Amino acid sequence: MSYYDSGYDKSPTGLSKIFYVHWPLFLLVLAVSATGFMMLYSVADGSLDPWARAQMIRFAGGVVGMFIIAFIHIRFWRRMAPIAYLGSLILLVVVHFFGETGMGAQRWIDLGFMQLQPSEVMKVSLILALAMYYDWLEPEKISRPLWVVIPLVITLVPVVMVLQQPDLGTSILLALGAGVVMFLAGVSLWYFATALALGGGLITVVMISRGESWQILKDYQYRRIETFLNPALDPLGSGYHITQSKIALGSGGLSGRGFMQGTQSRLNFLPEKHTDFIFTTLAEEFGFIGSFSLLLVYTAIIGFIVASAINNRDRFAALVTGGLGAVFFFFFAVNMAMVMGLVPVVGVPLPLVSYGGTAMLVLLGAIGLIQSAHIHRPR
Repeated sequence: MSYYDSGYDKSPTGLSKIFYVHWPLFLLVLAVSATGFMMLYSVADGSLDPWARAQMIRFAGGVVGMFIIAFIHIRFWRRMAPIAYLGSLILLVVVHFFGETGMGAQRWIDLGFMQLQPSEVMKVSLILALAMYYDWLEPEKISRPLWVVIPLVITLVPVVMVLQQPDLGTSILLALGAGVVMFLAGVSLWYFATALALGGGLITVVMISRGESWQILKDYQYRRIETFLNPALDPLGSGYHITQSKIALGSGGLSGRGFMQGTQSRLNFLPEKHTDFIFTTLAEEFGFIGSFSLLLVYTAIIGFIVASAINNRDRFAALVTGGLGAVFFFFFAVNMAMVMGLVPVVGVPLPLVSYGGTAMLVLLGAIGLIQSAHIHRPR
């Protein structure tokens, strides 16, 4: 039973909610977003168009949505969890048949004013669905096999659908976020050990399938793996992205070349400089100091989210906060590791910094849910 269901809800009402907003968290989110605006201005050679202005407009709208979500009671979002999950599944089906294709993947629905990426929406919907499930489930049943299979199915259905687009990066983030919620809910560690073993076996099968009629991944995804292991194999082809990324990272040195002085981005050597590889532009212009400063801000955001989850006595709210915090962490951790060559390039943007409509709006919506859980926590 939820803490709220027991009749002890003394959360604030009306305009008094504004005093309970987690303002330090919001200010840090604002700081990261402002960094993104600045870098998008830089990679456009000192122009607000085509990226910075659009990003700022989306951010303004996203912040309004974030506060609307934050001021609505977290119990409402618990009731909406199944609808959000099923709605996201329907959007994934729609994108499968009618979606827009770009860079070899069918991931977007053209809404006219923006390109909607349903897999981004699923990241939040999946966390809500699993948090509601474990809030409803009796504690003694959490690790029983039957009750473990249900959340696995809830997770694997969208993961497989996203993997077919193909979008390996997002499917991995979906699985990782779901795993964190299951871990926080108290699922036995033996299941996670089994999952790791199966994951190792799956990787082996994936590699063996290459060139066969039942090949699991696309050819370009195998090339990404090869490039990760040895970028020098094809420095002008599949290894070009990571090679130029490392050059930009290294050329920044301690304090960087200076704002708008990065040669890799300004001379267009760096691909996807406004999306997946924007962190390397920041590293080139502001060096180790600028890069580490951004990492510290991200770390502070995660610290505040974790503290909010720990101090929340409502199970659903705590699981939502912890799960969304994990998704945010995996976002920036995978992106930074990717551009540094520590993991294969999987197309994960840098949260609130990379250019993109759906990703930014979904992240701000997730922050709104975290704020809702914080504002309406049991007192």
